[in-house]
Amino acid sequence: MPVVDKKVEAPKKFTPYEPAAGEEYMNEKQLEHFRQILLGWKQELMEEVDRTVRHLQEEANNYADPADRATQEEGFSLELRTRDRERKLLKKINETLDNIDEDDYGFCEACGVEIGIRRLEARPTATLCVDCKTLAELKEKQLGG
Repeated sequence: MPVVDKKVEAPKKFTPYEPAAGEEYMNEKQLEHFRQILLGWKQELMEEVDRTVRHLQEEANNYADPADRATQEEGFSLELRTRDRERKLLKKINETLDNIDEDDYGFCEACGVEIGIRRLEARPTATLCVDCKTLAELKEKQLGG
């Protein structure tokens, strides 16, 4: 059975943050909220890595039938490609945790405006506000990148 190449998604298991009226953006409570989301996400990814290693060790068969062997190798290849994306994501999560520690989180790298709590909950490693991200994607599309 072929393994589906799945996209790495942000964690879904957290309670959305509800700021109090007049609460300062990216105060200690908010930073801690995002630190916990990122640490949970990192833990999930590390568990996936462990599962993949165990799966590759347990399922590594030397099939006599070339079709069976090809199917197994394709499945392993897809798993490894997903893990490679997750490895890159782990690096980005660690960089984001460093930004939180340095009080440099939640603001757009391009224009400096607040990225926003809901956007950050959807993509905790976001570094651009919606407008700048949209512009970047349009430029990328125009340049064929």
